[in-house]
Amino acid sequence: MTDFAIRFGEHVTRARRDGRPVVALESTIISHGLPHPDNLRVAREIEQTVRDNGAVPATIGMIGGELIVGLDDEQIRHLALAGDVAKLSVRDLAVAAARRADGATTVAATSSVAAAAEIGVFATGGLGGVHREANVTFDESADLTTLARTPIVVVCAGVKSILDVGATLERLETLGVAVAGYRTRRFPGFFVTDGGFDVDWQLDSPSQVADVIRARSDQGLGAGALILANPLPADQQLDPALHDRTLAEGLELLAQNRITGKAVTPFLLSHFHESTHGQSLEVNVRIILRNAALAAQIATAGSAAPVTLGFAAPA
Repeated sequence: MTDFAIRFGEHVTRARRDGRPVVALESTIISHGLPHPDNLRVAREIEQTVRDNGAVPATIGMIGGELIVGLDDEQIRHLALAGDVAKLSVRDLAVAAARRADGATTVAATSSVAAAAEIGVFATGGLGGVHREANVTFDESADLTTLARTPIVVVCAGVKSILDVGATLERLETLGVAVAGYRTRRFPGFFVTDGGFDVDWQLDSPSQVADVIRARSDQGLGAGALILANPLPADQQLDPALHDRTLAEGLELLAQNRITGKAVTPFLLSHFHESTHGQSLEVNVRIILRNAALAAQIATAGSAAPVTLGFAAPA
């Protein structure tokens, strides 16, 4: 093994050896997405939810320059508590490794690493996308272009509602990324159940999702990610009026403070947490736990089938 090769955590190594289903999890939610001490508690709850639904969790992150698929509890604790954890997209991985940095992987980086590690299903909260006024700022998440070339199932609650949802869906279509709603034909808006746009396809069970991935593999045409949009039930969403008011205030603060780039999403999520007195945090946690459960069920459905999910079989 070279100095900078991806390393597997012991529990993921065992799962690969035994042919057990594995679900990839990001680490930016630990270091940048949730406040302390909720971040550590929720990270552990996410992993347990994956286990409770029959799969093995593989939280991905970087410790001292080492890219690890399947952080152990102490490593997760380190990313939750350390104050100098870098936010790593795909472009940052090699530089951060060479600099022996600690880092948390975004959706883009987690997807790329998971696919390289032959993990076919990834659970997250919400995707990055096209930012509001991107026609002026050209601010667009690397999640989109990465998912266009990365064969993985991403279970999410749509794109973060702080973004331009309609423009993001247009970009996903242009990039050839498949989007389906889970038991819905409406695209969710992260904190809110309905993001205001339709999707072309609806899938109603984990086995149907596994069928889609098998079909793609059998066709052999090559494709990027399948985004499975899993909305919150309406009675679990953030109140839409409160959401819209908080978002408008946050966007105004962004402009006043000239916040751009990677800092936008953490700033707005923090603003939501403070302005809703923790309600948005509760919704955020519900989102990721529901997505983790569904992702585990999909991975399990795929591993029980006579063929794989459409990716290389675990060694």
